[in-house]
Amino acid sequence: MRKYLTLITAACFSLMAGCATTPTDDIKIDAEADPKVKFSGYKTYGWLGSAGILKDPEGKWNKPEFDVDAEIRFLMDRELRKRGLTETDKKPDMLIAYAMGVNMAALKVKENPETKQKILKNIPKGALLIIVADPATDYVMWLGRASADVQKGADAATIKARLDYAVTQMLKKMPK
Repeated sequence: MRKYLTLITAACFSLMAGCATTPTDDIKIDAEADPKVKFSGYKTYGWLGSAGILKDPEGKWNKPEFDVDAEIRFLMDRELRKRGLTETDKKPDMLIAYAMGVNMAALKVKENPETKQKILKNIPKGALLIIVADPATDYVMWLGRASADVQKGADAATIKARLDYAVTQMLKKMPK
């Protein structure tokens, strides 16, 4: 019995360590809100749409092994529900849209650690925008942005964890 308890404990610590090591330090998050909007008055939301943009002139992009659009919607639904909002198709208080993009040709200035010389290096970038609009005026009330380096060779679990982090952190910045 003690042997099994030790194995289970070790397995739990391994899983927790794996979750804790999901790389997120390169993910930059920011948001802007219309200061005149009282978000506490909104109770429902509806989906306006989504868009995806891929710039990959050399064909380097490896499509994830899961439906990224469905995952982002799932994460956004979860976070919006945590805020007490309910999804509806009939006259929502706010409309939600998002756009995601990947630029596999993005360049960044990096310093060669050996020569200290600055060089341009290909570092693919990804970005996610979440837009909240007023259905009566079509004005944007809130905009969240996340950008990050594309993690080469990342498995589905890592990609999902990074998306979860980005969506959660962005929506935490939406006023209550």
